[in-house]
Amino acid sequence: MSQALVTEQKLSNYINGEWVNHDGDYASVVNPANGEHLIDVPLSTKEDVDQAVEAAKVAQKEWALEPAPQRAEVLFRIGAIMKEHKEHLSQILTMENGKVIEEARGEVQEGIDMAFYMAGEGRRLFGHTTPAELKDKFAMSQRAPVGVVGIITPWNFPIAIATWKSFPAIVAGNAVIWKPATETPMMAYEMAKIFEEAGLPKGVVNVVFGKGSQVGDAMVEHPNIRVISFTGSNDTGRMIAGKCGQLLKKVSLEMGGKNAVIVMDDADLDLAVQGIVWSAYGTSGQRCTACSRVIVHEDMKERLEERLLAEMENITIGDGLDEKNKMGPIINEDGLKKIESYMEVGKNEGAKLLAGGYTLEGGDYDKGYYFVPTLFTDVLPDMRIAREEIFGPVLSIIPVKNLDEAIEVNNDVAYGLSSSIFTQDINKVFQAQRDLDTGIVYVNAGTTGAEIHLPFGGTKGTGNGHRDSGQAALDVFTEWKAVYVDFSGKLQRAQIDVE
Repeated sequence: MSQALVTEQKLSNYINGEWVNHDGDYASVVNPANGEHLIDVPLSTKEDVDQAVEAAKVAQKEWALEPAPQRAEVLFRIGAIMKEHKEHLSQILTMENGKVIEEARGEVQEGIDMAFYMAGEGRRLFGHTTPAELKDKFAMSQRAPVGVVGIITPWNFPIAIATWKSFPAIVAGNAVIWKPATETPMMAYEMAKIFEEAGLPKGVVNVVFGKGSQVGDAMVEHPNIRVISFTGSNDTGRMIAGKCGQLLKKVSLEMGGKNAVIVMDDADLDLAVQGIVWSAYGTSGQRCTACSRVIVHEDMKERLEERLLAEMENITIGDGLDEKNKMGPIINEDGLKKIESYMEVGKNEGAKLLAGGYTLEGGDYDKGYYFVPTLFTDVLPDMRIAREEIFGPVLSIIPVKNLDEAIEVNNDVAYGLSSSIFTQDINKVFQAQRDLDTGIVYVNAGTTGAEIHLPFGGTKGTGNGHRDSGQAALDVFTEWKAVYVDFSGKLQRAQIDVE
């Protein structure tokens, strides 16, 4: 196994504070950079989920009785341990996910930040006090834990997204069943060890590995899991939402984007190019916030294309563990084939391929899954490559005449996660931040780089109104409880007895 970072040959589920051996099938986990087998991951069943839920139910009752500041102390310790092992975690993340080590370190740091931020919420789980409408009566609201929650996390940010979901759930007094992606299970294994070392009580977090069709479905349908928080594809999210709706189960969905950078004719072109390249080709375009459209003022189009082509030449591609590489592999063969299929789609629709459009082959590239940075131009807003999420290093340039048209093109897609505008005009800035129909808006920056103390999520097909990260994440994992204390010594009837 690479660099002996993980000594196990087969992973086990983590249930009730114990590593539980799996007697069924396993799947192979492969390093997408070189095809090397890393570890085997269990393909768990409904019975494994049932076992985890029973443990979580028992643990949650005791955990909810712990004062929130004491629950927060465990999160502080988790953050400290993650910080101590940051490089170790980053190396493993790059091995199983493929993203370059610089980005892996940034993702681990995001998890560390989330631990410390949510630990702070242990002393800020604020409710509200309000005047009562009757004499000798006190009224307030407070947050209460939901109970057992299920989180289903993707492979592209295997530690950041997991911390966005699990840490607010933990500090709010819930117990967690976590199904990580089968492509990136080693990060979940490492996090479970950290939970254990930090002193998180047994059963508060349980990790069940497996496929969505088995473990995910069992979680969604389990009557004792009261919240499902999911990040993944739109199709899967819709199915989860339908099932949860039938079961009157709370559900939070984050399902991707078709994000755009708007470049106006007064933009700082040097800055815009840097922001676009980072947003489009970082993580090989495999981010839900990745820039896949550039909506550019027609007077700036040719200059922007020239600068982008020149900057793309400087992107070094290869194994993410090599510090000199700036772009790593695609996660697997299926992801690669999907990206390849869109090359023909774009050309058949009449878009002009300026650069890229092919899989890297030969030498070390034959062992992994590599696709070159790709740039289409003369793209029309109604083309599929301008509307569908490709999830790869593919960028489309769409020319427009003015800001109003740019905003219209930006908003006229099924998703609404992240958007960006480059301009020096403060009036355009305020118009854009008001009118862009996305959950995240950047000004003079790319479409990526969310900070953990602000809400993360989007509109339309990106989600269902809930948010990961920031204080808003607590709304997913808590219920509001209204409390009335009548100290009048007599029956008082609200509304009826008000004179």
